[in-house]
Amino acid sequence: MPYLDAASSAPLHPVARQALLAALDEGWADPARPYREGRRARLLLDSARQAAAEAVGCRPDELIFTPSGTLAVHSGISGALAGRRRVGRHLVVSAVEHSSVLHAAAAHEAEGGEITEVAVDRSGAVDASAYARALREDTALACLQSANHEVGTEQPVDQVAEACRAAGVPLLVDAAQSLPWGPVPENWSLLTASAHKWGGPPGVGLLAVRKGVRFAVRGAVDERESGRAPGFENIPAIVAAAASLRAVRAGAAAEAARLRALVERIRARVPELVPDVEVVGDPVRRLPHLVTFSCLYVDGETLLHALDRAGFSVSSGSSCTSSTLTPSHVLRAMGVLSEGNVRVSLPVGTTEEDVDRFLEVLPRVVSEARETLGVQKVRERPEAPVAPSSSPAASASLVVDALGKRCPIPVIELAKVIGDVPLGGTVTVLSDDEAARLDIPAWCAMREQEYVGEEPADRGSAHVVRRLT
Repeated sequence: MPYLDAASSAPLHPVARQALLAALDEGWADPARPYREGRRARLLLDSARQAAAEAVGCRPDELIFTPSGTLAVHSGISGALAGRRRVGRHLVVSAVEHSSVLHAAAAHEAEGGEITEVAVDRSGAVDASAYARALREDTALACLQSANHEVGTEQPVDQVAEACRAAGVPLLVDAAQSLPWGPVPENWSLLTASAHKWGGPPGVGLLAVRKGVRFAVRGAVDERESGRAPGFENIPAIVAAAASLRAVRAGAAAEAARLRALVERIRARVPELVPDVEVVGDPVRRLPHLVTFSCLYVDGETLLHALDRAGFSVSSGSSCTSSTLTPSHVLRAMGVLSEGNVRVSLPVGTTEEDVDRFLEVLPRVVSEARETLGVQKVRERPEAPVAPSSSPAASASLVVDALGKRCPIPVIELAKVIGDVPLGGTVTVLSDDEAARLDIPAWCAMREQEYVGEEPADRGSAHVVRRLT
C-alpha cells in the first residue's frame, strides 16, 4: 500500500532504525554520571547534539532535545515571552501556523497577553511587509513557520527575520516540515522541529535558542538539557533522530528534485483528470514533496476512506470531522474550499509507479464519492429545495433552504440552481453549517461567480451569491 502522508509522519528511516538498535545497547545509562557507562551515554548524546546543530545551523550549546515537537514549540514560546516580559506581552503569529503555535498563543492570551494574527493570501503565504507592520514596541515575540504543514507553501522567513531583527524582536521559526530539505534562512532567534517528520523516531523534538535571546523557563526545572527540558533523556531515540536527519539531509538535493517532478505531475494531471478541482498552495515557493487539492461536491472524509480502500494512505488539509465539524484554520485563512480536500505528501523513495497508480485511481474514487451525495452533473439536477423568494422578480432571485445540512450539500444545491437565475440574479443559501461560511465563497471563486456576502437569518445565515457567468 503506497503511504503518501509523510507530512504527518515519515516512515522510520533505515539509518534511524540502525542507530536506535545500536544506541539501545550503548546509551541506556545516565549521561550525568561519571562512571564509564554514563560517559559512554554522554558521548552519544553530545555527538547527536553536534550532528543536529550542524543541520539546524546553530551551536551545539544552543540546541536541546525535547520529548516532542509540540513541547519544543510550547517551551520556546513560553520561555521567550517570559524572558521578554518587561518589553511587553504582545505576540505576533501568522494565521496559518501549526496548531501547537496557535494553542500556545491562546494560552498566552488567556493569561492576559495580546495576539496579532497576520493574514495570508490565497496561496497561504504572508506578506512580509504586512508582517513587519504588525510588530510593535511592546512585541515580545514573533512566530512564523518555514513552510505550511497543510499546503506546503514556503513563507518569506528571510524577509520577516530581517524585519524582526530591525525591530529588536526575536523570531521563532517552526521548521518541522522544511528542516529535512535544507537549513532555514539565517537571522532566526528560536527554531523548533520534530524528528518523526524526517524519518526519526517519534518522541524527539528540537528547540534551538540563539545566544543573546532572553529566555526564562516556565515551570519546574532540573539539570537536564540546560534546565529547559526536564526529565531523563531518551538517548537511543535522540541518537536515531540525529543520525536520520544527517542521512536525509545528505541526499536532500537529489531527492527533492526527483519528488518535485512527481508532485508537478500530480499538480498538472489532477485538474485534467477530475472536474471541478482546485490545486491550492503556492505553485513555486513550496515544499518539494507536498501537494494539496480541493474537490468540489464531495465529502472529504468519504474521499479519504475510499482512497484508503483503494490502497492509498493520504490525509486532508481540512480538520473537519464528524465530531467537530470545524474547518481547517489554514484553509479558512486562505479562503479555499475546506471540504473534499486531499493532501498528498510523498515520503523519500516514492516511485513513479506509485504516483501513476494514484492518478489512475483518483478519478474513479472522486466520481463514486460524488455519486453517494447524489451528484451527477449539477446543472442537470434542478430538484434542489427552492423556497419562494420575497423578491418581486422571482426569476431573478432564488432561495435554497440548506438548513440542517452539512457541507458539501449546501454547495451542491447552490450549484444545481445557479443556472436558473439570469445573469445578475442572485441565489440565497440558508445554512447553519460553519463550513458553509468558507465553502460557498470558495465555490464562487472557483466557478467565477460573485459572493455578495452573508446576512443574518432566523436560523443560521443567508449566503447571497450573484450569477456572473
